[in-house]
Amino acid sequence: MKVVKFGGSSLANGEQFKKVIQIVTSDPSRQVVITSAPGKRFAEDTKVTDLLIAYAEHFLDYEDTSAIQAVIFSRYQEIAQTFELPADQLVWLKKELRKLQEKTYPNAAYLLAAFKAHGEYFNARLLTLILNHLGVPARFVDPREIGLLVTSDPNNASVLPDTYENFEKFKYGSEKLIFPGFFGVTAEGEIATFSRGGSDITGAIVARGLHAELYENFTDVDAIYAANPRLVKNPYAITKMTYREMRELSYAGFSVFHDEAIVPAIEGRVKINVKNTNHPDRPGTMIIPYQEFTPLTRVTGITSSKHFAALYLHKFLLNKGAGLTLKILNILYKHGISYEHMPSGIDDLTIIFDKSQLTAEKKQAVSRDIRAALRPDELSWIDDYALIMIVGEGMHNRIGIMKDIILAISDHNINIHMINQGASEISIMLGTKSADADRAVKYIYEAFF
Repeated sequence: MKVVKFGGSSLANGEQFKKVIQIVTSDPSRQVVITSAPGKRFAEDTKVTDLLIAYAEHFLDYEDTSAIQAVIFSRYQEIAQTFELPADQLVWLKKELRKLQEKTYPNAAYLLAAFKAHGEYFNARLLTLILNHLGVPARFVDPREIGLLVTSDPNNASVLPDTYENFEKFKYGSEKLIFPGFFGVTAEGEIATFSRGGSDITGAIVARGLHAELYENFTDVDAIYAANPRLVKNPYAITKMTYREMRELSYAGFSVFHDEAIVPAIEGRVKINVKNTNHPDRPGTMIIPYQEFTPLTRVTGITSSKHFAALYLHKFLLNKGAGLTLKILNILYKHGISYEHMPSGIDDLTIIFDKSQLTAEKKQAVSRDIRAALRPDELSWIDDYALIMIVGEGMHNRIGIMKDIILAISDHNINIHMINQGASEISIMLGTKSADADRAVKYIYEAFF
């Protein structure tokens, strides 16, 4: 049995729905389908998830919501009309859309989660109705029904272990099972969503929970590429890669997957095939355990991310100070900040952060507390910071990789602030100025491909 997940662009309108239905019905083993909310139909369009967020904001601001409700309903109505689905089969959708603002929520965060989640919820129910209308037996599976349990973090939930016990008890026949992506249910019965892009997470959870032989993730690209096509013309299409290569690349900017999305599939040892809804017969990219992988190239992929900042500290004999790291961690914990990396030298230390959790006030408070606790000779923030990841199973125990990387960028006057190689020896991380990141990716790509 295969679990098949479709992204928002794959389900944006009726014509895309036709492609999805053709894919699902062309292979009897594609029994489980995970839906995203309808995405953009054209460049200037608005995703349904964003429309639902606007609906929630209108409601919280005590504004009239009838117009935004009508726009949201019309997106699903347009899809239904493509298949000549009787109008009375959408009455429930209009009612449930209105009832979203009539329910009681623990707080505004849970309200937002519930509103957002209904993009996927409505799309899964609509796809089920259309399949049955076309004579294809299908069953909608509500996360509440199957017991897809998540933590009580309304807009950044994580799956709970009890979920997999609940999946073991789930009974089904030969019908197509249609799951809404992006959300689960807390122990208190409230809807909580995964972080943005969370339908990928749902797909991986369901694939593990139902012991799928394969998790097919359909997107709008033919494969995962060795570098961003916006930076490198016609980059190498990766045919096979490992789970851990995908995780390393996702962390630093690969946009095919949310960086936590494939963890449940990894834990269940379910292979993943990334494919294109518009070209479903193309092989795509297979993601497999490293034990089953033979690398054909030294480097599999190169990517960069510019959403970082760094705090630089200099103090003579810094490395001799007992408990120094503990003091820093306690200060960060006090202010609710997590760090990404902390490379250090004899007298120097750099702490790298995701910018999204930093405010001017937090930076000022952290600086003040570190000065008081450590009395550094120098302390400064670097806001113009990017991380570049060079990843490949073929790098393991290979001599000369670092030399080729350094030469590729030093020949173009790009300065490196930090170098860090992972313990697995399949990744090398560089720190550079944000302005240099795109060029660095391009030159490193040219050195290896």
